[in-house]
Amino acid sequence: MNLFTARLTGKMLSTDAFEQAVKDMQERVKRWREIEKSPELAEYNELKKVVESTDFQERKNLLEKRKYKDTDEGKKMSAFERLSSTLRIKGYKYALKNETFQAFLKFRETDAFQNTESDAVSASERRMYNMIYRSAFYKNYQKVLASPELKQLEALETEIHTEDFQKRNAFWADSKRWEHSEEYKTYRRYQELANSENIKFYYAQREEKIDWAELFRPAFEDDMSTNKNWKAGYGYANPAMKDGHSRTSERQAYNGGKNTFFAEGRMDIETREESKKAVAWDEKKGFTEHVFEYTSDVMNTREAFSQESGMFMAKVRSQGAGHHFFGLSSGKPGAPMVALYHYNGDVHQLGLVDGNRTQMADLTGVLRSMYHVYTFRWTKNELIWYVNNLEILRLRNSLPKEAMFMLAQSFLPGNEKGGEGKLKVQWAKVFRSVDI
Repeated sequence: MNLFTARLTGKMLSTDAFEQAVKDMQERVKRWREIEKSPELAEYNELKKVVESTDFQERKNLLEKRKYKDTDEGKKMSAFERLSSTLRIKGYKYALKNETFQAFLKFRETDAFQNTESDAVSASERRMYNMIYRSAFYKNYQKVLASPELKQLEALETEIHTEDFQKRNAFWADSKRWEHSEEYKTYRRYQELANSENIKFYYAQREEKIDWAELFRPAFEDDMSTNKNWKAGYGYANPAMKDGHSRTSERQAYNGGKNTFFAEGRMDIETREESKKAVAWDEKKGFTEHVFEYTSDVMNTREAFSQESGMFMAKVRSQGAGHHFFGLSSGKPGAPMVALYHYNGDVHQLGLVDGNRTQMADLTGVLRSMYHVYTFRWTKNELIWYVNNLEILRLRNSLPKEAMFMLAQSFLPGNEKGGEGKLKVQWAKVFRSVDI
């Protein structure tokens, strides 16, 4: 994989941009999770169920679009107005208010009404009788009094003057009844929440981004300000093994942490040209004393931290001669080792070191003066390596089967030209196991 081309084409973010992107993702997830547990989102989700329900939508449609004349109240008011406006009913109502007619009705209830010619009937009463009794006005009164229309009108009049009917009628007669309804209050609150920054943010996050950012939940973090997490040696699981030894096939003696420096916010492991006699492993003789012309170090976090699966990240670069390695080990000889970063004196590599099944990917176009973030994701199904945001290698075999810790070293193979060099690690982070 040519990182120069990847940078040039924009496929790979710069290290600064990638670090900021990771930080931003963590901040987004933090906010997303806070909103997820908030009363605001709970209220929104409940209102969403209500507002999107068939019953609510039908009610909303009814309140917005139903015409007043089609309502029960509108029909009754229309019937009342229609009946009230007929000439027969108007004449009847006029008769009820007319003093002369009311006097006639009272006279009609007397005995004299039956014999208007008797001396008991006054001249005025006789005139009233002659004027009204045979009039169309009186006939209309009698017909209306016995009519079903009057009964209907009186029943309507009684109903429409009740407080309950007047409230209902006023509501349905209101052209803005939807805006004045309880449902509208519910709908407005739903819209208010839907348009809030938090709710919009929550639903705007693409699920895969949230899932990716979920991986960034720290389990271990080292800013390399001190050596508290690092011990010299390979971190062998078997305490009987001679930890921190070199091989006679190499040109450096490991120096027990004396070549490792924590300063300016980074860990530097230096390979220096200096003679040192040290115990070394010889393939034929076993452990023996050997004089080396260089010193260096191998460092591990076994006592501070180890983890099975998850995500491991480090910001690394190297300079000078030699091989420089940052990766993971279980502390068992022959067990798989993970190379997050390996400079082999010629090219940069990353991958899985697993005995005869070593699977490494070469990286070209790497400027050694530049830091990159090297990431290794270890799930239950696969292993994935990245440089910054760019995926480099994916394997689905030879998965490690036990917890691993971080290992950093600089060394000089015996068959290569010697020289001084440094492995520089600015920070290392481990994130808990999350399968997505």
